[in-house]
Amino acid sequence: MDVIFQRIATEFATDVTDAFMKSLMDGIIARRQDIDSIIIKAAPDWPLDKISIIDRNILRIGLYELLFADRSEVPAKVAINEAIELAKTYGGEKSSKFVNGVLGSVYKELGEPGKEEVSKKKKHIDLPYEQMPIEKLVGSVVYAEHEGVMYLALVHDVFGHWTLSKGKLEAGTEIKEGTVSKIKQEIGLDIVVEDELSMNEYVASHPEKGKIRKQVSYFLGHAEYKPIVLEKTGGLDKAEWFQLKDIAELNFYNDIIPIVTKALGILHSRTAKKSE
Repeated sequence: MDVIFQRIATEFATDVTDAFMKSLMDGIIARRQDIDSIIIKAAPDWPLDKISIIDRNILRIGLYELLFADRSEVPAKVAINEAIELAKTYGGEKSSKFVNGVLGSVYKELGEPGKEEVSKKKKHIDLPYEQMPIEKLVGSVVYAEHEGVMYLALVHDVFGHWTLSKGKLEAGTEIKEGTVSKIKQEIGLDIVVEDELSMNEYVASHPEKGKIRKQVSYFLGHAEYKPIVLEKTGGLDKAEWFQLKDIAELNFYNDIIPIVTKALGILHSRTAKKSE
């Protein structure tokens, strides 16, 4: 669990928030049985194992802050609002409504404490989207050929999605050189960077700067077909080679699908030309 925490903290936060995040994680783990029993009671029509893993963990965070955290740091109403925002950002179409319903019912049972309070932990003002600081990352759709069959190397995260290997582009590093380095570091494959595929962007939170834009430049990269060695830093729990015919059955994040689709189009086009 500490390994997973370290990877998530590295990507989505800074040292300033490590202590808070670690305390929150440890508290949730210690109270998990109590929290889960509350979820079961507050959402009787939804068996715990039928709630998506993202929604389930957002509820755990929200309920822990609502019931067990220091209210001078995180007022009850703020805990609910922040959980709803997490659901909007990382959950499905109906996640925020579901999270709001469960936490709202618990909040009412508590007598709606601290209705007018504000959070003391949020000391920054989020900038407009156009003014947000930008952090550059690089990633790749990695492919290989083995015995006449084409494969893609994909990584799987702890939230249940298959996705693409990526990493932070170090300052002063050329983008393709950085891509080669990060893929080697994360999955142990030496790639030759070929086509530029797309630039993907998402917003993350920084404790001092507020919202920041993370821009990931993705490339198509060729590698030798050999065992993948996944970096042991948490966040990702496995990595595998997949034949192209099996890709459509995998669970991807919505913003990754167009990138993989473009890569498949390039590879299919090349295969067609070879067969002419």
